[in-house]
Amino acid sequence: MLSSPCTPARSRTCSRILGLSLGTAALFAAGANMALLFPNWDVTYLLRGLIGKHAMLGTGLWGGGLMVLTAAILISLTGWRYGCFSKSGLCRSVLTALLSSGLALLGALICFVTSGAALKDGPFCMFDISSFNQTQAWKYGYPFKDLHSRNYLYDRLLWKSVCLEPSTAVVWHVSLFSALLCISLLQLLLVVAHVINSLLGLFCSLCEK
Repeated sequence: MLSSPCTPARSRTCSRILGLSLGTAALFAAGANMALLFPNWDVTYLLRGLIGKHAMLGTGLWGGGLMVLTAAILISLTGWRYGCFSKSGLCRSVLTALLSSGLALLGALICFVTSGAALKDGPFCMFDISSFNQTQAWKYGYPFKDLHSRNYLYDRLLWKSVCLEPSTAVVWHVSLFSALLCISLLQLLLVVAHVINSLLGLFCSLCEK
C-alpha cells in the first residue's frame, strides 16, 4: 500500500532543510556586513568614523543575520522535535512557525530595503568636489547620490575616477551590498517556502485526525 505524500514527517524534514538554509544565509549576511565595516580590510576607516550610514546600520548583522538566525534555530528545533519541541502539539507548532516566519521575514526585509537604498545612493568615499562647484577641495560623502545624469552602477568609468579613497570603494560597496541584496531575497523566498510548508503540515495533521 502506497503511503500518502502528505505526512507531518515530510513537513518536518522540509523544516530541517529550510532551517539549515536560513541559518547558513544568515551567517553569510552577517559576514558581508562585517566586511563592509572594513573597506580594503583596513580598520582605520572604522576608527576614524569614515564608514557609510548603510553599513553602520548593520542590518546584515542584526536583521538578515541575528533575526533570521534566531528564526532558523526555531524552525530547525521544530523540524527535529528537539528539547521543548519534542512533544509539542499542533497549536504550539503552528504558533512557532508563525513567530519564526514573522521574525525572519522582518529581518530579511529590513536588510533587503537597506541594501537597495545603499546601492542607489552609492559608496561613502573621499572625492574631489571641484567637478561640482569649481573649487579645488576634497571631502567625504556620497558623490553618486546627486549624480542624476549618469548611473554609476552601469558606468564603470566612474568607479575609479570619482572615489579617491578608499581606492576600491565602489567595487567594495557594490559587491557586498549586491551580495546582501541577493542573500536577503533568498531569505525572503525561504520564509515563503516555510510558510507554505507549515500550512501543508497543518493540513496533513488535520487530515490524519
